[in-house]
Amino acid sequence: MTKTVFKWFVITMHEEEAVWLREMHNSGWKLQKVSWAFYTFESCTPEDVVYQLDYPGELTNKTEYLQMFFDCGWEYIQDMMGYSYFRKPAANMGENETGIFCDHESRMAMWDRVFKGRVRVLIIMFCCIIIPQLIMQANNPVTGDFFTGVFIGLALVYIVILMRFFKRYKQAQNRE
Repeated sequence: MTKTVFKWFVITMHEEEAVWLREMHNSGWKLQKVSWAFYTFESCTPEDVVYQLDYPGELTNKTEYLQMFFDCGWEYIQDMMGYSYFRKPAANMGENETGIFCDHESRMAMWDRVFKGRVRVLIIMFCCIIIPQLIMQANNPVTGDFFTGVFIGLALVYIVILMRFFKRYKQAQNRE
């Protein structure tokens, strides 16, 4: 039996997403695939399985990348929006193993890849599309009120996402 669940995570919520996927597996639902905000699960025996997401950025050799995780006991599930999804039974985790990142530097390197691959694009879109449109619509006497409100709303969404990213990035830096 399968079920599809709608759940929305933004780019800064990969840790929360991994925790939620683990909870789903603990309750008998194993992730099959992700498609945007739709998660398809198959029924399974409840088991404590650790889920992890990595943002590899531009890969020169995906086969080697996946082999590295396979060699460490991680099962590759799929890629979605630049993130690679992995899982591993908690019983197979090493004594000091907490996830796919073995040290602070590798964890911060992933945050840097997320910034370069996703956040930088959001900043460019914010500066080149949202702000100019907001200014243009504010000065438009015909459609200004409605579209100004729309672009104010979009600007607030972008600001919240960007502030959240930088807050989470700072927290990750301080978490050694």
